[in-house]
Amino acid sequence: MSDFTLVDPKGWEYDLHSVYSAYIGYFQINNIPWYDRSWGHLFSSFEEFLVFSWPVITVTDSWTGRAHIVTRLTSIGAFLKMIKTRFGETLPPAPNMLKITPFETTTRHLRNISDYSSYKKLHSTLPAAVLSALKSRVRAGETKAIRELWDKKDKTFLAIDFEWSERNEKSCLEWGYAAVRCGHLEALGHWPPVPDSNYRKGHYTVAEYVDKVINKHCPNQPWQYAFGESQITPKAKLPQIIQAVISSFASPDSETTPNSLVLVGHGINGDLSRMEEMKIKLPHNMLIIDTSIYERALYSGGHRGIFPDSKTDRPRQHGTMLSLENLLSSFSALTTPDRLRNVVLPRYAMHNAGNDAFMCLFALQMLLEPDTQVPNVKKGRIGRPGVPGMPPVPMILNGGMPMMSMPMKPSPPGMLASPSSPAVLYSNYANGNGGLSPRPNQTIQRSSSAFDLAGEFGQMHVDMTKSTSGGFLSTPNAGGNRMSRRLSGLPTTNGGWY
Repeated sequence: MSDFTLVDPKGWEYDLHSVYSAYIGYFQINNIPWYDRSWGHLFSSFEEFLVFSWPVITVTDSWTGRAHIVTRLTSIGAFLKMIKTRFGETLPPAPNMLKITPFETTTRHLRNISDYSSYKKLHSTLPAAVLSALKSRVRAGETKAIRELWDKKDKTFLAIDFEWSERNEKSCLEWGYAAVRCGHLEALGHWPPVPDSNYRKGHYTVAEYVDKVINKHCPNQPWQYAFGESQITPKAKLPQIIQAVISSFASPDSETTPNSLVLVGHGINGDLSRMEEMKIKLPHNMLIIDTSIYERALYSGGHRGIFPDSKTDRPRQHGTMLSLENLLSSFSALTTPDRLRNVVLPRYAMHNAGNDAFMCLFALQMLLEPDTQVPNVKKGRIGRPGVPGMPPVPMILNGGMPMMSMPMKPSPPGMLASPSSPAVLYSNYANGNGGLSPRPNQTIQRSSSAFDLAGEFGQMHVDMTKSTSGGFLSTPNAGGNRMSRRLSGLPTTNGGWY
């Protein structure tokens, strides 16, 4: 095993141990007394079978995901030719040899196995091969692998989202997360998860940038967190907060078993870059799901119906991706052969990191559990503290899908925490003078006059009779296009975004 040679895995399809097992079964079925033959010693044990010196590689099966030590059909032919040359008898190829399709496409390390100790040593590396392949399969959006992850009900799915400056990508304005602990819920008998009560979520706004840095093409909405309370934190403390949240969900790192934590994001490459810049430590055995890639795989496999483009009135092209807004909008127009579900989405602002993370996790669950309960926005007002009467202003997209556009007004003096001050938690309620006077480490209690935004302003409702009109994929062009993970309104090309 000292030689190091790389080979193309194509053609390496036969599990080595199954070759030996198949011949023992062949002898049994055909009543062949192999133990009396001159070549019988080669089949007396698997150890003796390996003496031939088999060329092998390790691969994982593209369907089952299991790892195998495999050889080629030509090597099996060479083994049979050796028996004929040395012992004068001809053995046919054995039936029922396990044939696999390698998932790997890159070159693999070639080894020659001639004894059981070498085989045992190589066999011990198979769990690491399974983990490596599983990470690649999940990252590539393989539907079967992600479905199996969800169905095991033992993982924690953590959706994250950053809002960063369009002028400087290293300047993070907001961070939000939402997580669901499937193993914990399954143990308590609560399944499927209910977003309102079973998601842990949070939203953090960087004090140094709040109301000072506002993106032009996709304006960030730091005060419009609709599913909880926003927290103001100094820039220097944000990496510490993110690391603590990840550590609270992750299991120990391992080279052979996947982590209990599965990271989720929509166009997650940018989010991973931000965490790398912050020196956030992520477990090497953690699986990563990109909901944009996963949805594209579902659509390409025919699992999401036909999506019309309102601009061209043509079906959506294969290989294209949906922005997060359009992915969520698509749930309001999906039908199945046996039922019609009218999905009413809550009204909230996009490009708020907390909202985007929460709805990204909801989108993943909807793709896996179509009957998932739709979440509700929090009770009470949503908006900048100290500015009374700031309801969301709905903006109707092409096709009649309302999204949110938030009015921007100057902040009252003294509202924001200084960059060096500890985190301040706002409850988003106005006091009697129409403003808030938060102090460090002070939680402002909810007012008794809280009201439900859903009842005050209504909820998003899509008439299912319009599901074939082709009008729900367009996004507003007035705000421009942000060259980021949520590209919207760009011309549709193969491999592009809607």
